[in-house]
Amino acid sequence: MREQFTFVSILALFLLNFKFVSAQENYPIQNFLPSEYDGENQNWSISQSADKLIYVANSKGLLEFNGASWALYPSPNETIMRSVKVVEDRIYTGSFMEFGYWTKNDFGTLEYTSLSKNINVDLIEDEEFWNIISVDEYIVFQSLKRIYIYNINENTLNTIESNSTITKMFKVGQKIYFQRIDKGLYKIESGKDFLVFEDDIVRNDEVINLFGNEEALLILTKNNGFYELVDGGLIPSSGFPNDFLADFSLYDGLQLDNGNYVLGTIADGFVYLSDEGELLSQIDQNSSLSNNTVLSLFEDLEHNIWLGLDYGISYINIDSPYKVYNDTRSSLGSVYASAIHNNNLYLGTNQGLFYKKLDSKNDFSFIPGTQGQVWCLEVIDDSLFCGHNSGTYVVNGNQAKKVSNVQGTWKIAKLTNRPNLLLQGNYDGLYVLEKLNNTWRLKNKIKGFDNSSRYFETLGNQIFVNHEYNGVFELTVNDSFSAVENVRIDTIIKGSNSGIVKYNGDLLYAYKKGILKYNRNKKGFFKDSLLSSIYNESEYESGKLVVDNNANRLWVFNQSNISYVSPDGLTNTPKIKSIPLTKEMRDGILGYENIINLDNQGNYLLGNTSGYIVINTNGLRAKSFEVKIDEVSNGGIYTDKKNYSLISDGSYNSKENDFNFSFYAPEYNKFSVTQYQYRLLGKYEQWSEWSAKAEVLYENLPAGDYVFEVKGKIGNDLSKNKASYSFEIAKPWYISNVMVVLYVLGVLLFSFFMHNMYKRYYKKQREKLIEKNKRELEFTQIRSEKEIIRIKNEQLELENKGKGKELAASTMSIIKKNELLSTIKEELNKIADQEALKPVVKIIDKSLKRNDDWELFQEAFNNADSEFLKKVKNLHPSLSPNDLKLCAYLRLNLSSKEIAQLLHISPRSVEIKRYRLRKKLDLKHEENLVNYILGL
Repeated sequence: MREQFTFVSILALFLLNFKFVSAQENYPIQNFLPSEYDGENQNWSISQSADKLIYVANSKGLLEFNGASWALYPSPNETIMRSVKVVEDRIYTGSFMEFGYWTKNDFGTLEYTSLSKNINVDLIEDEEFWNIISVDEYIVFQSLKRIYIYNINENTLNTIESNSTITKMFKVGQKIYFQRIDKGLYKIESGKDFLVFEDDIVRNDEVINLFGNEEALLILTKNNGFYELVDGGLIPSSGFPNDFLADFSLYDGLQLDNGNYVLGTIADGFVYLSDEGELLSQIDQNSSLSNNTVLSLFEDLEHNIWLGLDYGISYINIDSPYKVYNDTRSSLGSVYASAIHNNNLYLGTNQGLFYKKLDSKNDFSFIPGTQGQVWCLEVIDDSLFCGHNSGTYVVNGNQAKKVSNVQGTWKIAKLTNRPNLLLQGNYDGLYVLEKLNNTWRLKNKIKGFDNSSRYFETLGNQIFVNHEYNGVFELTVNDSFSAVENVRIDTIIKGSNSGIVKYNGDLLYAYKKGILKYNRNKKGFFKDSLLSSIYNESEYESGKLVVDNNANRLWVFNQSNISYVSPDGLTNTPKIKSIPLTKEMRDGILGYENIINLDNQGNYLLGNTSGYIVINTNGLRAKSFEVKIDEVSNGGIYTDKKNYSLISDGSYNSKENDFNFSFYAPEYNKFSVTQYQYRLLGKYEQWSEWSAKAEVLYENLPAGDYVFEVKGKIGNDLSKNKASYSFEIAKPWYISNVMVVLYVLGVLLFSFFMHNMYKRYYKKQREKLIEKNKRELEFTQIRSEKEIIRIKNEQLELENKGKGKELAASTMSIIKKNELLSTIKEELNKIADQEALKPVVKIIDKSLKRNDDWELFQEAFNNADSEFLKKVKNLHPSLSPNDLKLCAYLRLNLSSKEIAQLLHISPRSVEIKRYRLRKKLDLKHEENLVNYILGL
């Protein structure tokens, strides 16, 4: 019991110290989950068109993949689609109770045409079509109970009935074979079936596929592997690992163009065999496949292998220059360093040091005592050194011996002309290792410098240490490398993930702004134009530079690719080449990039976070490909999508001004991402930045003529074409050419109308102004005339006053004269001698009675009041001259006495005359005669 316990304990301890990492280098695999292609889990059949589009029969319908995006076309009757086969421009499909074909319309989308609905044969109840084969002008559809042979040219259909289940149908050359379970293997000739083999193996085991030709058939079975025809009978094929295959349950099989075989299993993934039956690879969920059940297999035009899985779709790049080692079980960790020593491949990871034989397919083994972070692996003078978080190790086979306990060994390097000394950089400075008695040991720490020394290089007694945050230290040390004599710091050049390395005798420093070279004469770093052309600031990823001394290559890592510099074979001038591995594809550890040469065949191992990638630089080839426009749709984010024809140029109205262009390059490579660049001539003349996005939306485009152009790039290879689409957006109706003409006419008419309006307006205004001026002139003239009249009236009034005064004076003169004459007469009458005075009295009487005074008075009165006598005469034509005289005297407001003297009558007679005059004037009693006459 004790011995048994001891044995178990020793075995457990052994297993603890020797961990094994199970994995293998596999071809690049690209997986697509149902959430990515928007379909159901199961994918039953795969085919490809001449323009390299992939079509998959999915449980939800027909899937189309163009390398950039997936499209789903639901089954016509919303049932599971079981089969697909592309023949010229038709995509034939079979599903539950339905088969037919799809064709692309002018808009780039598929339209379905049913064949099963147009035949004169009723389908069997619950019939499903599992397989489709094309032979000459025939398309053959297979269900479990019947085979339908459709003649494309004649549009006719023949059937082959079966009482037993038809498992599968196969094409060998131009012949079609099928298996009836429990019956055997049949061949179709002239529309009829003939039994070919009825051996037990083809009656009892399901045939997966047939290979070869009619004379040398190779039969793949579900449970028993490969069988071949020998002497008319079927026997197990000796060249194939049937015992190995018997452990699997196969579901599909395919012979590739290179003669090799790929097999799909129900529970164990994908098996890859050589043409001679050698196992090349087995890929399952442990090696990155998304599912272990392979329902269908297909080889595309570029020899990629497509797998229709029970959960998802995958393709495998069989001819890829890359192979991938994925630590799916997380036993290995992230690879920080790698090395080859004594035909062993060593990997230094964050979990320790692992190794395996270089060409072995065995798993990696853990080297005991190296648990923890490995920083570097260096082969120096046939010794392998391991820089570890816990110190420094010398590795021999599967053993690691610690030679330094100083923690954190970043790097170990040789010292020129000092074969027994090594320099190592640690967390706290620089140390020297010494070889004594063929054993390495720690000699001393270089005093005077305690900074972390992850990157360092030497030039004689000078040590250059790069510190990402402080700059580059230039240390001058003594001859024994025991102490620093002088320190100079270049703080101008520094940056995150910067690096320093010595390549072909030149000291190089790499950081975001470029790659610099040290000038010994000027004692400084200066930009190297050739090396700095490898990346720009936007492309910068890491300043870590890796030197491959075996191939004399300098490796540089940026965002879009890996570049390496090597001397040209003829001129020895540096030449730059790039490998199109983006940082996402590399999945590297930033600042700890590592790559080593595996052999002289151009194979390199690139470490990453989950294992490594093997790159065959000799297998990298320039890629010739085309870019195509997949779809042109009109409609923005908030409007309904409407597809447009790709055949002809587009013409759209003004409201159709949101355009979405989707495009693609039908290339299927895990490590080759297609990037696109596009522009819209007529709006954006400059090319866009390179982007992996395969669509672009232009919104609210103005009216005009446009040409959309797109080109592609895979790595450094440009597409051989530029896809383009021309279209025109019409002007809105209100600014169309017709409307513009109408607008011009309208403007002209309006201008003419406005001109006339303004003309009439200004004419009216002028007329108004003239009228106003005329009125003002007339008014001024009237005012002037009135003023003149007023002045004349004033003058007349003055004249009248003068004449009135003159009339008064004349009247008074007459009165005075008459008074005087009357007085003289009276005095003369008193004289006794009357006879002697008679002549005088006579003269006086004559003078008193003369009418001259009246005429003189009348003239003066007319001059003073010319209209009065006429007015009185007109009003009272019955008035006598004496009445007019009386009126005139009354007009002068003379008293009766004064009037009596003028008339040489008595005042009494005047009163009588006044009375009579009132009668003639027909005055009322209360009316005053004088007032009446004065009022006239």
